[in-house]
Order: sequence, then C-alpha cells, then structure tokens
Amino acid sequence: MKDLEIRASVLEDGEMFKRVLLEPEVLQYFPMYNVREIDDSVRIWEIFCKKDASLTSLIDGTPCGIAFLNLQAYKKFAHQCIISVVVSQNFRNRGVGTALMEELFKMSKEKFHLEMLHLEVYANNPALRLYQRLGFKEFGLHKKFIKDKGQFIGKIFMEREL
Repeated sequence: MKDLEIRASVLEDGEMFKRVLLEPEVLQYFPMYNVREIDDSVRIWEIFCKKDASLTSLIDGTPCGIAFLNLQAYKKFAHQCIISVVVSQNFRNRGVGTALMEELFKMSKEKFHLEMLHLEVYANNPALRLYQRLGFKEFGLHKKFIKDKGQFIGKIFMEREL
C-alpha cells in the first residue's frame, strides 16, 4: 500500500467529507438524500471535529476518509457512543477503513475513556464484513429502516466493547 497516514481531523477536511459523501458508491449506504442533507451532516461532524473526536486518513497526502465519535452529552451515556466511518470509493479495499477504525478504538479508550462503541449499518453495505472482523457484534435489526426507490433496506445495530 502507498503511504497511509491517520491524523486528527481539521475543519478544512469538511470539504473532503462532503465530496466523499456525494460519491454514488458511498451515498447509497447513508441516509442522506441530497446536498442539503449532506451539508447538515457535515455541520454535525464539525461539532465532533471541534471536540477532537474525528480522524482523517490520507494516502500519499490525499485525504480519503473520516471516522469520528458521536460523543454523548449526558453523563449516564458517556461510557459509549456511536461511531461514523466514511471512506472514498476510490480508496476502498486498501486498508484505509481498518486503519481508521483501529486508531478510533485507541482514541476512544485512551482519550475519551469509552467502554463501548456502537454503529449502524445498512444490511446491504459491504463494510459489514469489516465491522464483524474488527469485533463488532450484531444486537438488533430494523427490517424496513429505509425505503429507497420502492425497496426496503434493513439497518443492523452493532456494538463492540473496548
């Protein structure tokens, strides 16, 4: 693999985040439907970026993915959070997602003292295999979560202890 770097995200990475979410092979696995909804997602990401809870991957200096912690505001929930991971379709199957996740696990435990991570993934998302390989276990299924072009797609809930 070429030179892969994982670093703390900066607000300027939001442009890449938006660009990647607009990629057809990426957007199909996220709930956003249009540019306005993607802009809303980027604004939410900025909140966690400002809390130093986001990582950006680069290959040969080119930003290609983001993973972040959706940190909880309430003390009773502070031991866990939902994670989000996005990798450009042009950089998939090259270890980028694995590297982002492994660094996110480390940051979760060492910096934020989290004990549990959760994620939500559509049943047709090929990243499901990655999440299983990294130790996430399924704990629920929303069978008809999305209806897109007349087709229902389920959402799988997964968790991993740190």
